[in-house]
Amino acid sequence: MAGCSVVIDNNAMAAVPKPGVDPGYLFRFLQTVNMYSMTASTTVPALRKSDLELIPAPRRDIVQQRRIVSILDKADELRTKRRQALAQLDVLAQSLFHNMFGNVSLNDRGWESDTKLADVAEISSGITKGRRTNGQDLTTVPYMAVSNVQDMSLKLETVKYIDATPEEIDRLKLRKDDLLLTEGGDPDKLGRGTLWAEQLPLSIHQNHVFRVRVVREHVIHPLFLNWIVGSSRGKSYFLKSAKQTTGIASINMTQLKAFPLLVPPFRLQEEFARRVAMIHRLRDRHSDQLAELDALFASLQHRAFSGQL
Repeated sequence: MAGCSVVIDNNAMAAVPKPGVDPGYLFRFLQTVNMYSMTASTTVPALRKSDLELIPAPRRDIVQQRRIVSILDKADELRTKRRQALAQLDVLAQSLFHNMFGNVSLNDRGWESDTKLADVAEISSGITKGRRTNGQDLTTVPYMAVSNVQDMSLKLETVKYIDATPEEIDRLKLRKDDLLLTEGGDPDKLGRGTLWAEQLPLSIHQNHVFRVRVVREHVIHPLFLNWIVGSSRGKSYFLKSAKQTTGIASINMTQLKAFPLLVPPFRLQEEFARRVAMIHRLRDRHSDQLAELDALFASLQHRAFSGQL
């Protein structure tokens, strides 16, 4: 609000621009500084005022500063719009699920609800680290850990490896459209899972990740299964069934097998999958464009504060 005063406590610092320094220019410059590399080496990283004051800032006249701010602001605005488009696509997918299948917690469309997960899918646990292999021949293979399995996506920046026997690899190797579900974690993350889309040529999974493989392929579509397990219906079931200790919740194989499915007509599930695939293609396109814009913005930042812009 205009005319309001703002104060900060002793855990924060304010970089107040001096006369002749555009606030936007100072802000954009500070965005390029790696503050973590300047923090004191303590258990809790801390930035000292004296360190902040010694940061070498490039000198520009006010006209050049404002020109740089204008260029960076316009580039950043493009990135913001792309992120907003991605968020809207996520909302669109959620709306599509609700419009096609109704309130799945209440089953207000009256879908068949007597089917359990074990009736339509094969469920297995994964490989255990530290198990005995009795001198058998081993092959090093990647495996999906809890940290890799996110809600409707896989995080593959860090993939761990394990030595496994040929029998273990054959039994646990992932196939396209296998649903990976985490065994436990924070209560709000119960039911977190995603479909395997052969992101790696070969991978197995660890024992804290369930593999759910649909065997009645014309009853439940894997994508619909992913959504119904991760829906409000799934969250409610897992929260009621899970064992909870000190803020950590976990489900076991028996509870997962007993998951109460909703089974809309398969053609409707297929139509849902087709539309979601279209949304994902759009999302991939926007993500690629955002990556290009991020690279452009980083290049402009570098050029702006190294005297090239």
